[in-house]
Amino acid sequence: MPTDEEYEAAIKAAEKELAEATTAEDVRRTWKTYSSSLGHRTLGRLLTGMSSERILTRREERASRDT
Repeated sequence: MPTDEEYEAAIKAAEKELAEATTAEDVRRTWKTYSSSLGHRTLGRLLTGMSSERILTRREERASRDT
């Protein structure tokens, strides 16, 4: 499990790479790179247009409710 800092860095990098992807191969490469650290749901949300900031905010809200 990545630390919060590692997760945030990975999600921002994945968001940038997916935004710059111009081919299906670019998306597959990004997916393969980040699927182990972010998971397929998070990558899917990025791919469909949800911002990394929104995902991080939702993650923080869930963490604060669980503690």
